[in-house]
Amino acid sequence: MLQQAEKWWRVAWVGIRRVLRWLTPGLGIKRWLLVILLGTFLIGVGGAILVLDFYRTAPDTWWAGYLSTLSLRFLDRPLRVLVFGGIGVGVLVYGVLNMNRALLAPYMRPGRPVVDTLVDHRKRGRGHRIVVIGGGHGLSTLLRGLKAHTYNITAIVTVADDGGSSGRLRDNMGVLPPGDIRNCLAALSNDETLITQLFQYRFPSGQGGLEGHSFGNLFISALSEITGSFEKAVAESGRVLSVHGQVLPATLHDVRLVADLSMPLSGDVRVHGESKIPEQPGAAVRRVWLEPNAPPAYPSAVRALLNADLIVVGPGSLYTSILPNLLVPDLAAALRNSPALKIFICNLSTQAGETDGYSCGDHVRALESHVGSQLFDVVIGNQPPEKPLPDGGQWVTIDEDLRKNYPLYLAQVADPKKPGQHMADKLAQLLVDLLQERTGPLTREDETSDVQ
Repeated sequence: MLQQAEKWWRVAWVGIRRVLRWLTPGLGIKRWLLVILLGTFLIGVGGAILVLDFYRTAPDTWWAGYLSTLSLRFLDRPLRVLVFGGIGVGVLVYGVLNMNRALLAPYMRPGRPVVDTLVDHRKRGRGHRIVVIGGGHGLSTLLRGLKAHTYNITAIVTVADDGGSSGRLRDNMGVLPPGDIRNCLAALSNDETLITQLFQYRFPSGQGGLEGHSFGNLFISALSEITGSFEKAVAESGRVLSVHGQVLPATLHDVRLVADLSMPLSGDVRVHGESKIPEQPGAAVRRVWLEPNAPPAYPSAVRALLNADLIVVGPGSLYTSILPNLLVPDLAAALRNSPALKIFICNLSTQAGETDGYSCGDHVRALESHVGSQLFDVVIGNQPPEKPLPDGGQWVTIDEDLRKNYPLYLAQVADPKKPGQHMADKLAQLLVDLLQERTGPLTREDETSDVQ
């Protein structure tokens, strides 16, 4: 009997705690609940006046006595107030909860209470302002992890891409390349359902002029023509995909990436076009720049950097995804002058034709040689696993020189199931933890990390 009572008490306590969660500060529930209670109270006052008037003027008949019994007149007045007040509160709470459940049904997740969904939404809405600069699959992976912590995410991506579907649309329609922006929008989508899969769909071979194009690239390009501007097309695409956060181009100007490469036999070679840089076998990148030089930055991107709590550079292709953003002078200046915590995430593996043989320090020094020194507050590197990469690539190593210039945070952030890719959840949690520890030591007591 005692065990049964304890079981029922635990069930009741869980229910009480769930109801009390509606009173969590910041949900915006208590103020409207008070308004509802005030309205209910005023209706009750009106009803009480009507009932009192009825009692004073009702004739002495059988049905009047019956109503008197239903109104519990045989009890003391304070007790009647408690009985009817308790019943009223119970009915009110039951009605409000079920009404909220009905209204929020389209946004509910199966098996998850509506209050948990609301608490999570409010928490992420008040989350840290995070700006990410990078490109490719690395940036998309990071965004998928960060959106679980905050809705206030800004991804700044390059518009220097000139290969594949983006390059063809750029040449044929004169629009800015939408490829990296499309990937970021899909990664930030609140619900990666069929519409998001459609956005990422790429037409296979044999489709005539559509071959190799992704639906999202065509959608953004067409929307640019309809809305009259590329930035409006990106914003409307974000609404279609239910994106929390924003994806911004580094600049709205038509820029091309140019590189000086050092060839083993033929000396220095100048290459025009982002897609052609990794195609030179055995070449080493000496310098990259944009043409036209010093394009103006997109103003919203500058504001996002200056207002950020955390700025993350990387992961992504060093010379073709990260540096084209920082070669926009206004963005580099905003990065340097922002009060945010600045973190560089080094790639897990080297990239053929671009960073062959590079260490983590080589990545940082390449950025500094183009943009200036002491850009970051922390550098995150991976602790390379013992087993090699399956495709013959090389893990990025950690060199001692880097430890002398930057606080270095090492952690096992490579996905064991997808070698060469970051674990989105773990990497995002690591960034949030570092931001929360900004005023304290960076050391972390776990067996998978090492700060030096």
